[in-house]
Amino acid sequence: MKILITGAKGMLAQAVKAKFEKENEVICTDVAELDITDENAVIEYVKEIKPDYIMNCAAYTAVDNAEDNEPLADKINGDGPGNLAKAAKIVDATLVHISTDYVFSGDLELEKSYTEDDKVGPVTAYGRTKLHGEEAVKNNTDKYYIFRTAWLYGEGKNFIRTMTGLGKTHDEVKVVMDQHGSPTYTEDLTNIIYQAVKKNIPYGVYHSTNQGFTTWYEFTQEFFKMQDINCKITPVTSEEFKSKAHRPANSQLSKDKLLNLGIEIPTWQDAVKRYLEVENNI
Repeated sequence: MKILITGAKGMLAQAVKAKFEKENEVICTDVAELDITDENAVIEYVKEIKPDYIMNCAAYTAVDNAEDNEPLADKINGDGPGNLAKAAKIVDATLVHISTDYVFSGDLELEKSYTEDDKVGPVTAYGRTKLHGEEAVKNNTDKYYIFRTAWLYGEGKNFIRTMTGLGKTHDEVKVVMDQHGSPTYTEDLTNIIYQAVKKNIPYGVYHSTNQGFTTWYEFTQEFFKMQDINCKITPVTSEEFKSKAHRPANSQLSKDKLLNLGIEIPTWQDAVKRYLEVENNI
């Protein structure tokens, strides 16, 4: 099987490449090799290599910067996936596209979690551009998987690595306690994609985070504890921790749709433990 992966330099693309290249021919591209915002270039490139799957890991992910650069973010997050979908349809490839919890408003009651059928309503530039990408995929091909994920971490710069560094060098760190969601390890998101492809599950939209819900504050407590970091963690509200783009209070995504199809999804606590074993060899 031949697989084209976009966004080669990103931590998810690297995890996807490592997982799939063991059994398949994998071609990994970055913007220098394939600009997904250039429709003609995308179509010509895809027609030339004729992949069986296109896995789009390319994205404009700077949530705050997107507020000031929405046209650019929209070209990458909105137009780009549409171009890949058009090309995929021409060569009869399946498109795997990564989306986000930001397509929702984030104001759902905390007793509930978002399902794939819930009404979308992004309130940030980033969310609007990612929703545009979902719609562009749906409008241009029938053979697609859209995996919505959240709170992603993995190899390279990420929340755990940043906070661990601060925890080891400071007496106190402040962490938001009123945003709820699921930390997601790139290895586990990759394995969800792998299982979906292997099992040939029905095309469509799937919520794809690690199992269980927490807050950034509780998340930090957990990985500090696992590493015996004694730094004081002070909980703060989103109002106290100002950011340009609104952060959703509820990013809880229900995984029932995937679970009902037999897809195995580890808990976020198990994922953190495995990540730290790799990161710190502990």
